[in-house]
Amino acid sequence: MSTLTLRSLFLAVLLASVATAGQSTAQSPDESSPNRDELERQFASTLSGATLSGHFAVAGEQLPAGLRKEKYTISKVSKLTGDLWLFQARIQYGDNNVTVPLPLPVKWAGNTPVITLDEVPVPGMGTFSARVMIIGDRYAGTWSGGDHGGYMFGVITHPDEEDERVEEGEEDEEEEDEDD
Repeated sequence: MSTLTLRSLFLAVLLASVATAGQSTAQSPDESSPNRDELERQFASTLSGATLSGHFAVAGEQLPAGLRKEKYTISKVSKLTGDLWLFQARIQYGDNNVTVPLPLPVKWAGNTPVITLDEVPVPGMGTFSARVMIIGDRYAGTWSGGDHGGYMFGVITHPDEEDERVEEGEEDEEEEDEDD
């Protein structure tokens, strides 16, 4: 056998060994991640009865001075059909405080839900486009409305969690007062 043939044979055996080892240790998608039905149940549970509170900024403004508070109180999220979900939401930022039902598509990037708005009219507020990822108890995304847009991010809490955070915050303040 020639040296070229031996090298080719060695390379083929090496590649086959690596491929076989990768197959035996890698989990199939079904084993390593929840199926779509389970992901959708988790998504609905995470957002139903939740408050998204955080900040948004307008692109081009100085940060952190440009950060503004926002709050979304979602009474219920339910799947309608396909990628379309109904959000019963109260939206609060600046002088805006509106409660509206919003039918919105939710797309999936692997196991990450992305709330998707493309030129969606929000009654009393304007028309918006956005991509908002939900990851655990946090949200982050980008938005645009009219001639401006920017960034948004914050935490997702449920009423019982908010009570715990307030109590913990009050305890911390009392400890600081004692130190003075």
